[in-house]
Amino acid sequence: MKNMPRFFVENDNIKDNIITLYGDDAGHISRVLRSKPGDMLTVCDGTGNDYEAEITEISEDNIKLEIKKTTFTESEPMVKIMLFQGLPKGEKMELIIQKCVELGVFSIIPVNTERCIVKLDAKKEKKKIERWQKISESAAKQSGRGIIPEIGNVISFSEALKKAADMDMAMIPYELEQDRGIKAFLDEYKKLENKKTLGIFIGPEGGFSAEEIEKAVSSGVVPVTLGKRILRTETAGLTTVANTLFYLDM
Repeated sequence: MKNMPRFFVENDNIKDNIITLYGDDAGHISRVLRSKPGDMLTVCDGTGNDYEAEITEISEDNIKLEIKKTTFTESEPMVKIMLFQGLPKGEKMELIIQKCVELGVFSIIPVNTERCIVKLDAKKEKKKIERWQKISESAAKQSGRGIIPEIGNVISFSEALKKAADMDMAMIPYELEQDRGIKAFLDEYKKLENKKTLGIFIGPEGGFSAEEIEKAVSSGVVPVTLGKRILRTETAGLTTVANTLFYLDM
């Protein structure tokens, strides 16, 4: 099942044991994969259910499949990680989204911090988020995810702290922190009962300002060190997410 091509579908398109796929997915299946009736695909409803389904009909604008088997997605982490990513320059955000979705984040929130160079107006932001969401969907398909992680709207650092306050715990890698590493933070996190959510703050180029770190600490966000070297923003995010999920999934 894991080796079959994977697609996502809205629950509204699942009726009477029949799945209907439209748009780009239908075109990809018929024209790129050159699938035909009788071929099997994996379709996910985005809430953790995987359907092993057989193509029964291929038309110009949709493809119908019959569900043969339903299983619960095993690839989703037990903890939902929300990545608060300071807006980076260029196309770095695309790399961050692609790789962090592959690793297992639950959602990614772009954050406009003090040292962000990138400034997006409403029109540019809308286009960026649409593109970022498509990258998230593509990465989710490729990596066998059970959900498509949501890419949120750009928010301020203060708004990000408010969101993090509703999570079980949150950490913020900071180059001046010397004592507490990711493992020490996660050891404390593991002691929590009924833990479900975890926030990770990553700064843009130039990192966080001292004032932002003070605000984060005052809000309960825990500073951690990533080691003796200064990492690029894209490297810092991937390192933190990968180490966190590896340690928590052990």
